[in-house]
Amino acid sequence: MNVAKSFLGKNVNLHLKDGSVVVNVRVDEIRRDALKGEVYVRCIPYGKASALQIPLRKITWVKLLDLNLIEADTSQGS
Repeated sequence: MNVAKSFLGKNVNLHLKDGSVVVNVRVDEIRRDALKGEVYVRCIPYGKASALQIPLRKITWVKLLDLNLIEADTSQGS
């Protein structure tokens, strides 16, 4: 959980145990469900207002993204 806290407010790719990847989301909050005792990561996709909740135990690893590179690449394509 301490490692997950280091990604708060940052844009990342989340690699899940089932092999899927949640691309370019901002880690917004980490919370523990009092009833289930499970820890959830609340993420907001880039450019969206809606949020996703993913159980921390389903995340294999996280790749930090540099949004400056992404924004520079899209401005060159126009």
